[in-house]
Amino acid sequence: MRIPLRYAPAPVANPLRGLVPYSGNHGDRFPHTLEFNYLALSALVADEDSYDWGPLEALLSSVAARGHQTIFRVYLEYPGKKNCIPAYLEKKGLKVHRYLNTNTQPFPPTEVETPDYADPSLRRCLVRFIAALGKRYDGDPRIGFITAGLLGTWGEWHTYPRNELWASKATQTEVLDAYEAAFKLTPILLRYPAGEGHYAQAANAHRRFGYHDDSFAWATLDTGKKADDWFYMPALKAAGPKALAKWQSQPIGGEIRPEAWGKVFDPEPGDLQIQSFSRCVEETHVSWLMDTGMFREKPSAARRKRAETEVRRLGYELHVRAVVVEHTRQTVWATMEVENRGNAPFYYDWPLELGLLDARGKVLQKTVGGGKLTGLLPRAPARLWQERLEQVPEAKEARWLALRVPNPLENGLPLRFANETQDQHAPGWLTLARL
Repeated sequence: MRIPLRYAPAPVANPLRGLVPYSGNHGDRFPHTLEFNYLALSALVADEDSYDWGPLEALLSSVAARGHQTIFRVYLEYPGKKNCIPAYLEKKGLKVHRYLNTNTQPFPPTEVETPDYADPSLRRCLVRFIAALGKRYDGDPRIGFITAGLLGTWGEWHTYPRNELWASKATQTEVLDAYEAAFKLTPILLRYPAGEGHYAQAANAHRRFGYHDDSFAWATLDTGKKADDWFYMPALKAAGPKALAKWQSQPIGGEIRPEAWGKVFDPEPGDLQIQSFSRCVEETHVSWLMDTGMFREKPSAARRKRAETEVRRLGYELHVRAVVVEHTRQTVWATMEVENRGNAPFYYDWPLELGLLDARGKVLQKTVGGGKLTGLLPRAPARLWQERLEQVPEAKEARWLALRVPNPLENGLPLRFANETQDQHAPGWLTLARL
């Protein structure tokens, strides 16, 4: 018999989606499962082909201790910061341009150090570093996503307004090739979509990368103005059909523009350039967004409530709409109808588990299922997960059949479904049916 399961909004804090603060203990200011931070390349590259992973390990471990996963970016230049370039490169003759960067709004102009991206030693350093990073960290459950970084101011793949200092397409291509070779499991996200013939960026629409919009809700939507063609959606459209469809297989992230932090969730944001958050989410299919505004101080109850409503729309929202259960004394068969009510798919194939619970919610038995999480698109037909569990004698007291998707991070939150019976009889488990 087919048993319908009622919908209920999934929790705001669900793995690998939602708002993201800089790493640190932010208490209960706003629900989150991800934390972000930057690292200077000089902190990780001690000398030629010599690496110190200590700073990255410290970041990953501290974030993981809070049950969260990390997003990080490695940079070579950052306004206001010095000595970000590995010291041995300057000793080998790398030219470094030091100047006042005026593209720092809403903050004052600040000095920056831009390396010569054509330098052969620097290019070799970048390629070797990416290979070493991937060998050590690809698939690490402490990591949610990596933004490619390395090139340009803040690692954002531009040197505006000093465009003449920007890396050539040859240098960019070497970095892109290195990332594709080194990372097969952990998603890498790029700052700018680019098709063939882009005036500044090496083509990337055909590559296995996602994107991150770092001026979200400020320079996201297409205004129709030529001067705004660098905004995320016009750039995505210009990059072609493969770029527009990227979200279906690769994650989209970003950062709410600092001028819009927190304000973007208010009925009247107070700045005409702040764009509609809900429309930006709908058009970009974004899964996660950095936003210091909701974590810097505890938001008002009204702002938090509006933000929770909007943030639930980021990324996936998986709903098991019905289950068919058949069982004998030895075997339980379950066929689940799973749909995605969110705006993006889930991008990792975390294994699901089918379990038997007793009347008190104790897990008597569980088995790993074969159902796939990836590729389940919003508004697509429901996917059928067909699972089988062979009962052991110890499970004769089983009362409930339940489903969960555990987080591979040992103390990370499990993925929770948009169902009324999620967590009903045991934390992390979706109750499917009474046996």
